[in-house]
Amino acid sequence: MHDQTRKGRIVVLTGPGKGKSSSAFGMALRAAGWDKRVCVIQFLKSANRKSGEEQAARRLGIEWHTLGDGFTWDSPDLERDKATSRRIWQFCREKMASGAHDMMILDEINAVLAWGWLEMAAVLHGLLQEKPATMHIILTGRDAPHALQEVADTVTEMVEVKHAFHQGVRASKGIEF
Repeated sequence: MHDQTRKGRIVVLTGPGKGKSSSAFGMALRAAGWDKRVCVIQFLKSANRKSGEEQAARRLGIEWHTLGDGFTWDSPDLERDKATSRRIWQFCREKMASGAHDMMILDEINAVLAWGWLEMAAVLHGLLQEKPATMHIILTGRDAPHALQEVADTVTEMVEVKHAFHQGVRASKGIEF
């Protein structure tokens, strides 16, 4: 019988609720605790915005790449943002092919896919044909396309019950970033 515990998993964290990236970064912390090599690649967040999780991850030896153009729903140049997403996906493919990591987190790729900024077929091919067999891939973001959910080993949907933002509470260091 094939040992499924050694198979690299594809995990999708999606939904409108808070906690998708936080869950993924928790898995990164867990993996780093077992001396696994972890790489985080962020599709939407800009390198201009530092986060507590990035600072802590770097201290733990987690490779971290914040490559996005920022909050793209405010972007004046969506074509540039689409091109950025394609460049980031190519970078992801190179990292997968290198075999240098046990886990990769593709933060906010689900949204990029849902918006049509990357071709679903290309991403599915990369996940199913190009990733090393033992590598774990965690994909985060709202609106994960059905095709992505179908190929995943685990899919978790975060559901918002209540959020402080709706009561006028601003984002806080250590909670949202």
